[in-house]
Amino acid sequence: MQYHLNGFKPGNYQVPDAARKAYPNPPIKDLPTTVDVLIIGTGPAGLTMARQMSEFNDITTCIVDMADGPLLFGRADGISCRTIEIMEAFNSSEMVVKETYKLKQNTFWEPDPDNPVHIKRTEKIDDARAGLSEFTHGIVNQARLHELLSDGMANSITNLRPHCSRELLELVVNDSLTQDPSAHPITATFRRTDNAGKDKRETIKARFVVGCDGGRSRVRKSLGITLEGDSANKAWGVMDILLNTDFPDIRVKSFIQSKDHGAVMIIPREGGYLCRFYVEMDVIEKEKRASEVDITEQDLIAKAQQIFHPYTLDVKEVAWWSIYSVGQRIADRFDNRPADSSDEIIPRAFVAGDACHTHSPKGGWGLNTSLPDTFNLGWKMAAVLQGKSAPQLLATYATERRKVAQQLINADKELSKLVATRPASAAITDDARVDTAEIEAFMKRQSGFVSGTSIEYFPSYICAGQEHQRLASGFKIGQRFHSAVATRLTDGATQHLGHLVKADGRWRIFMFTGDGDPTQPSSAAYKFANYMEHDPASPVQKYTPAGADIDSVIDTYAVFQDKALSMHDLHSLHCPATSALTLDF
Repeated sequence: MQYHLNGFKPGNYQVPDAARKAYPNPPIKDLPTTVDVLIIGTGPAGLTMARQMSEFNDITTCIVDMADGPLLFGRADGISCRTIEIMEAFNSSEMVVKETYKLKQNTFWEPDPDNPVHIKRTEKIDDARAGLSEFTHGIVNQARLHELLSDGMANSITNLRPHCSRELLELVVNDSLTQDPSAHPITATFRRTDNAGKDKRETIKARFVVGCDGGRSRVRKSLGITLEGDSANKAWGVMDILLNTDFPDIRVKSFIQSKDHGAVMIIPREGGYLCRFYVEMDVIEKEKRASEVDITEQDLIAKAQQIFHPYTLDVKEVAWWSIYSVGQRIADRFDNRPADSSDEIIPRAFVAGDACHTHSPKGGWGLNTSLPDTFNLGWKMAAVLQGKSAPQLLATYATERRKVAQQLINADKELSKLVATRPASAAITDDARVDTAEIEAFMKRQSGFVSGTSIEYFPSYICAGQEHQRLASGFKIGQRFHSAVATRLTDGATQHLGHLVKADGRWRIFMFTGDGDPTQPSSAAYKFANYMEHDPASPVQKYTPAGADIDSVIDTYAVFQDKALSMHDLHSLHCPATSALTLDF
């Protein structure tokens, strides 16, 4: 798909450039006074949490943000394989796949040994993430991803929509009520910032609160959670531009190191013409914010032109630009419980996304770590609120996601060092310059983490150990379900198994049978299905409410080796009678 030919325009990419309009600001409505879940922040973490909660009509949810409307210009635009898998769980992957710019190759450029003031390509390789998922790592406007999540919320059974123009003034957790699951221990006070209701105060009481309000999170500060790590002393510029150039790899992700002027990383953007440039700038003073540095977009263009020598950059439009600093910090806690609390202590307030981990944007990890944060938390909170799981389940969020965030911080430190050619402090000299081969090696080594496909959770309340790994060597315990294509028995159509796993709060069991006849009562497959459907000790019998569909809590699938089987020969567990009409195929 091609767009932005006549300049960048935000909005729905399915609408032609000439007719596309920016997303409108939503109407202002009063906040509810009492909710089950209060979400603060409408970034990728907040919207993912809200999208998950919108699936449950027995849970009341409110999502609030300071902004007066939806995001228009993307900030974190890299979409990893795992993020698209999550969007598939929300039935939204098709549009993401259609609109993203697929990253298939990487190039590396260094000073030309024969003429060091010029740059020269040293290598062009396939992207190391290829084949790790059925989806390909790509680039799309973050605002577009937000729209897909928001549309899913609005079209859900709860018709959930964000409340904008609200500033959080105070967040109080009543510790005397936190261990009573039915209580509303959270009190949040907001101030309206729109003209019609300016300075009006509104108060919400909630059973749970999730702070997704960014690196300067007021929720995090209200909970007394601190960020730990390194402060930044290196400025980088980022800009989305429409340009003409004779640089041959402008539509390929490229790492460029110059001799004297620093580094640039190029990310080709969606639409065929837009590109993102990360431009290395100068050291900044200690305790000074990047936003306080006196740099303009023209400075970024001039620096990029120096680095690209002898190639030319003729910038026609700067759609968006910003200055940021490289610093890596992680929250000491991801929920309101005191440090080293037992899992028996119920957490009631959480932080997610940039509110609990901050880093540079060059690796594309921000959105792709923030969104899975709340994808992890959302289904757990729903299970607890619906009484399907014990409250102890909520403690696994902090354990699992803080480990991932620490891996992110470590990887970002290494990448930031590798792509910066100029000294970050007086103690570092030009002799510290890193060869681009090291960047290439880093990307290969980190491909599973960058794609999100090798994230691994340790044994816990819901994850077993490795003692039975031999039974399913292709599905590593603690990692996400690795999808594969199967042929559907009923009609011969192909089906990705992972696409059967939707974000509807149900558990899934996949049974892979051997070569025996699964229709015979003596076979292991038949015995397993019979146990699951009829034995009082089975989880299906134990946890399915009386009168509910047999697959309403645990949805069971079987993968057979024999294509000649007939669906009516199978155990009834595999063709359950469901819905008000008791349909059975």
